[in-house]
Amino acid sequence: MSYGERNLTMLTDFYEITMANGYFENGMGNTISYFDLFFRNVPENGGFAIMAGLDQAIDYMNNLKFDDDDIEFLRSKGIFCKEFLTYLKNFEFKCDVWAIPEGTPIFPNEPVMTVRGPAIQAQFVETMLLICINHQSLIATKANRIVRAAEGRPVMEFGSRRAQGFDGAIYGARAAYIGGCCGTACTITDKEMGTPALGTMAHSWIQMFDSELEAFRAYAKSYPKGTTLLVDTYNVLKSGVPNAITVFKEMRARGEKPAGIRIDSGDITYLSKLARQMLDDEGFPDVKIVASNSLDEYIIRDILMQGAKIDSFGVGERLITSKSEPVFGGVYKLAAIEKDGEIIPKIKVSENVTKITNPDFKEVWRLFDTSTGKAIADVLTCRGEVIDDTRPYVIFDPEHTYKRKLLSNFSAVKLMERIFDGGKCVYASPSAEDIKAYCAAQLDTLWDELKRFEYPHKYYVDLSQKLWDKKNKLLEKAHSL
Repeated sequence: MSYGERNLTMLTDFYEITMANGYFENGMGNTISYFDLFFRNVPENGGFAIMAGLDQAIDYMNNLKFDDDDIEFLRSKGIFCKEFLTYLKNFEFKCDVWAIPEGTPIFPNEPVMTVRGPAIQAQFVETMLLICINHQSLIATKANRIVRAAEGRPVMEFGSRRAQGFDGAIYGARAAYIGGCCGTACTITDKEMGTPALGTMAHSWIQMFDSELEAFRAYAKSYPKGTTLLVDTYNVLKSGVPNAITVFKEMRARGEKPAGIRIDSGDITYLSKLARQMLDDEGFPDVKIVASNSLDEYIIRDILMQGAKIDSFGVGERLITSKSEPVFGGVYKLAAIEKDGEIIPKIKVSENVTKITNPDFKEVWRLFDTSTGKAIADVLTCRGEVIDDTRPYVIFDPEHTYKRKLLSNFSAVKLMERIFDGGKCVYASPSAEDIKAYCAAQLDTLWDELKRFEYPHKYYVDLSQKLWDKKNKLLEKAHSL
């Protein structure tokens, strides 16, 4: 089956289907359930993550259906009842979904998505929702770290060929753009999602010609606008930059304006300093220097501290795979069920404190300092609770009660938006460009101390007193069993 024809409904853990059959046989299939998708730790011990992948999750939920061959496959397993398979054949998604918009900074233990609906359906979508949100949030977060290290210099995503499969390349490029990259080498992502495709030449272009100079001339003739030449195929300083300068002079004589050179190997700091001097001495101070070759935020930060003369970066494998920490630990946990119209909170208890969940149907609020516009903390409340920002409010951290703080002069904003209403999508997904702009604006609301790569300031996700009381009551009950 080709890429464009895939039905991804069966991209699920097998136990989602066995549980669904079990719910059906035990008369629990239509029990209204609430599931939260959240993550426990920021990758690389960073200060925050970036929400991404919602648009692909929406596309999945919009197209849930079991084809005849899916039903036959499940029947062949010999463990599913006939009535359940009939239910799947007539499957119609009926869930309500809320989510934090893509591009929003997000923090551990707060729901970034909540799904409410019949137990069979709300449980079934777990795997694919985690795939979408975990992957793209990971890459968007990594991309933003790299972009911040570049200190305003453009960063291009160059990692398609090192991605974990073609979907990893396509959606990784989208996520990198949301996180702040200026564009991608992945052409199909530009075609389908509007993330600008960028690129010039490979070393093979140079090698195809009898000489490096001839290769540069041919490329400049084909692409006189935005000409960027790769100068490290043979020797950056002895041939690459001198030959580029020769071609740039010829272009200038024709009234054309060269754009840049790219260095893809060697000591980037050393080579860029000398290349910059050579270009300046020949009257090309506006020609930019692009660096690539296994870069990440730490290498970029170090070479800039060393005075590298780099104007932009191409970052590949260490971005598209988030090589330094390739897992975003998002999880999907039951938070409540409905019984006779009443919401019954549910909690997962563990000896590992970090795995204890926050129960109930919740709302996520972000509190902003009205004098600075900076985010102060996030607060989880029971759905229906209101944070009145016209009155002082106590931030309550249940793990560190001595850190109670009375807030005034703040504004409270709900973060989650309605995505599906009874299985119908009611959310208009923004373009990747709009999400990127929104992400940049939201990041401006975070203190710089939160953006440090090492030992960032801790941002608190607190519980309202009402929600904490419910959680504590459930914990006491669990411990008494």
